[in-house]
Amino acid sequence: MKQVQTGEIPAYIYTYACSGDELDLCGMELRCLFGQAIPPGIFASSINVEVSRSPFIKERIDVMYAGDSLPEIYKQTEQVEVDGKTFKVIFVKTNDLSPEDKIAYDERRVIEREIGLRIEGEADVNRPELVYGIVTLGGRWYFGTYHKNQATWFRQMKKPRSYSIALSTRVARAAVNMAVPQPAGIRAIDPCCGIGTVMVEALSMGIDIVGRDINPFIAAGARTNIAHFGFESEVTLGDIADITEHYDAAVVDMPYNLYSSITPEEQFDILVNARRIADRVVIVAIEAMDEMIGAAGFEIIDRCVAKKGLFSRHLMLCR
Repeated sequence: MKQVQTGEIPAYIYTYACSGDELDLCGMELRCLFGQAIPPGIFASSINVEVSRSPFIKERIDVMYAGDSLPEIYKQTEQVEVDGKTFKVIFVKTNDLSPEDKIAYDERRVIEREIGLRIEGEADVNRPELVYGIVTLGGRWYFGTYHKNQATWFRQMKKPRSYSIALSTRVARAAVNMAVPQPAGIRAIDPCCGIGTVMVEALSMGIDIVGRDINPFIAAGARTNIAHFGFESEVTLGDIADITEHYDAAVVDMPYNLYSSITPEEQFDILVNARRIADRVVIVAIEAMDEMIGAAGFEIIDRCVAKKGLFSRHLMLCR
């Protein structure tokens, strides 16, 4: 993603939000999706990311028109054709204006109405067939088709099978986006899949992923969870060392000595085999494992810490 220069029209404008505990996780996910560090709250990009993939992206505007002032935008929106469909215009509240320049609620509604009056068609604020957005960024105004995150992962938070140390849905979803930022043609694996949290999130995004676990009861739970949400995928039983196929990406949530017994040697074997079976790997662990990861032949190219109260998980993107 390159910075937008004066006079240049970006393809997309995105907004996002996260809690303080998720700031590090959010930053890494966005870096993986967009290829560089992202400024706070709102940014422009040439990369098209489906907004509901991320637990942090709020909105996307597919830019149609840009202007240095609102009157320029008003004039351009007279060209909008809705082809008999109902429409709505939304003022995107997230912007980079200074506090003294912030636009009040009443003025935002005026701007929406001014644009709506210039579009030939029937406005419908409740159930519009088309939604447009107006936003300001970097001293310019942008108008285009508006897309809102549908937060589809919320339904996946309630699984029929669960256990207390499983990844949260939001962390799992972010980890998938780190491992597979561009899903087209990618084959992925979760070789220590547990109850299938990562798999469910990947499958919900249309990612081609399979799973494996050494524990037959846990693997059965993963199959139950996947089927519960209407997805289909293979979950095999066995050790990661027995995997013979090669994959483009993997998410490895390292087993740890909370509910299962695992030695450092066994953890190292998992890392060695993960490097053998996949080109791009996100390793999730309860502590930094730099020395062991390096000894397994990996290079850590990005990392973050996801916090939840006093408990932290380290996510390390390796190749």
